[in-house]
Amino acid sequence: MNDTRFEEFISLFMRHQARLARYVLVLLPHASDAEDVVQETAITLWRRFDEYKPGTNFHAWACRTAYLKILEHRRRCDSRQAILDPDVLENLAVDFSVQNECLDAQLGALRDCLGKLRHGDRELVERRYMKGERGDQIAMDLGRPANSVYQSLGRIRRTLLECVNRALAVAGPRGETI
Repeated sequence: MNDTRFEEFISLFMRHQARLARYVLVLLPHASDAEDVVQETAITLWRRFDEYKPGTNFHAWACRTAYLKILEHRRRCDSRQAILDPDVLENLAVDFSVQNECLDAQLGALRDCLGKLRHGDRELVERRYMKGERGDQIAMDLGRPANSVYQSLGRIRRTLLECVNRALAVAGPRGETI
């Protein structure tokens, strides 16, 4: 494969690696085993990358490959005792995928809603929740009473919650258009 294809693979894999690792960790009880399976999955994905069709769901393809690697790993390590029945493992894998889709939809809606906030409100949210500044410190910097900052943050949280709920009601819990 050429360099462009390699760069495309690396870009896709890096974008999905953390989610893939969480998926594997849910299905394997030992972190070291999960790490090994993620590495084996990455190697397999690269070897089979010519089968991947650009524009399709890379994460779903990676999770399916990881699931097969998990089953392989369990067969190899069966002497260490299989913790979960394969049917239970399959159900967990499906549940995790659905939850991940829902979380992605919620985060996407939250990003959109944050973008709709007035500049001052967005700045308060960023300072408090993204930078981790305390409310009383923000109040002091802005020359406002701390109570007023906390009330503003409460109002902004309610506004964001309503906005996210509206967006999800229109798009559906997994972000699909209804």
